[in-house]
Amino acid sequence: MFGILNFGTFVLAGILLNLTPGADTMYILGRSISQGKKSGIVSALGISSGAFLHCIFAALGLSILLAKSAIAFSFVKYAGAAYLIYLGIRALLSKAATTSEIFQEDEVAQNYSKIYISGVLTNVLNPKVALFFLAFLPQFIDPNYATSVLPFLILGLTFLTTGTIWCLMLALFSAKLAHKIRKNPKVKYWLDKTTGGLFIVLGIQLALSKK
Repeated sequence: MFGILNFGTFVLAGILLNLTPGADTMYILGRSISQGKKSGIVSALGISSGAFLHCIFAALGLSILLAKSAIAFSFVKYAGAAYLIYLGIRALLSKAATTSEIFQEDEVAQNYSKIYISGVLTNVLNPKVALFFLAFLPQFIDPNYATSVLPFLILGLTFLTTGTIWCLMLALFSAKLAHKIRKNPKVKYWLDKTTGGLFIVLGIQLALSKK
């Protein structure tokens, strides 16, 4: 139906791939542990939105540019790496918060729009995600529908649905575990620094990655 082959196998494979730890998983964990539940949820939604854009790009054939052009691939890769390293440096340079400031964080809304956009950019500026969609989705599409947008979108949205559910569960669980220890200013300070270091490592890994 709709040019899709072995849909059940696709769903199972997609779930297994979503459960496999990757850069997105580490990003969400870092946000959730250091900044709390809401930040983790918003980050997960940002990551999913970025993946959705990759799905659209793949369906429209735009992602092929990254697959065929070394220059385009490198440009997006280094932009993404620079952005992650920038986020990491910001976290490393952040000042330690007092106990009253930590409790106030839970009452005063953070700039969730920035957190959401960071999640989107982290995913969109990772060319390996685009190549993943190009390599994975066509395996479950009838060759006669290879130029059709609909099967790409259906498979992409299915994969994103299971992925988003997993990411939200990850954000909620990790934030709950870290909630109490975050109330300690010294612990929160080192959690922020660890998160910053994690982002820098992810940025370096992306910069050194190949197709």
